[in-house]
Amino acid sequence: MTDADGPRGRIVDAAARLLESGGEDAVSTRAVGAAAGVQAPTIYRLFGDKQGLLDAVVTHGFERYLAEKTVREETDDPVADLRTGWDLHVGLALSRPALYTVMYARPTGEGHSPAARAAFAVLAALVRRIAVAGRLRVGEDRAVGLVHAAGSGVALSLIAVPPEQRDPGLSDAAREAVVAAITTDAAEPAAAGPVAAAVSLRAALDDPALPAVLTTAERGLLAEWLEKVARSARSGPA
Repeated sequence: MTDADGPRGRIVDAAARLLESGGEDAVSTRAVGAAAGVQAPTIYRLFGDKQGLLDAVVTHGFERYLAEKTVREETDDPVADLRTGWDLHVGLALSRPALYTVMYARPTGEGHSPAARAAFAVLAALVRRIAVAGRLRVGEDRAVGLVHAAGSGVALSLIAVPPEQRDPGLSDAAREAVVAAITTDAAEPAAAGPVAAAVSLRAALDDPALPAVLTTAERGLLAEWLEKVARSARSGPA
């Protein structure tokens, strides 16, 4: 019997269903126990309290999200893949708004769950691909932060209003604004400028296939210089 078939899996599944059907207030120990066919002491033993249970539901939700996101094969266009990832992210919010709200609008005092950090890592890896392709016009950290903030902001804004009142073009417009702000046109690589070149080379420094022609100290110094050029895109000359 797998964990999904055991008491823990049944409890998490039951809590997730209650969350989606009735919101966070519906996830009571009594209701979850009845839905999962377990007694309250079992829930307390496995999760500690309601917050622990909600944390487990969030982790479960993120893991499902990651499974859906990473099952898609990468294309040869990382910017197109970024658009796909954005649409999937917003789609998750619209299809499971209660779970999404708990995941993004209720951070716990212990920070993000391991699954949330893994989701962020998927985004960072995608931005790294854009940088290596020479199509990132800002530093990687700025790009990741902007995509994350804008994507979650759009998603939370959309689920805060009734479906019939939502702007159907809001997500697409925000996505394209972010893409334009952080990427360059693939058809005109020469127009990207020194910042995109610096970002691309900085990303390539971490590639294990890069020939070992530089010492560790030289590589570190070059990385520092390139990061300074990349930062100039948002802070002006150093």
